[in-house]
Amino acid sequence: MAELKEKKYPVVNLPENVPVDFNFERMLKTFMKQVDKSGVLKEVKARRYHIKPSEQKRLDRKRTKKY
Repeated sequence: MAELKEKKYPVVNLPENVPVDFNFERMLKTFMKQVDKSGVLKEVKARRYHIKPSEQKRLDRKRTKKY
């Protein structure tokens, strides 16, 4: 039987010692900051569609091209 590969998911850590008066908006803002910093959404958007390796190389060259 073939072993299943473990998927590695990005981890977003929130503070453990949350004060009692820590409101929802502030918690959501903290969460969204950490998600943005970790690059989770960028990775999800990138994996939405398959891009051929040659197309990816072309896009990378275009992105790094200096004017």
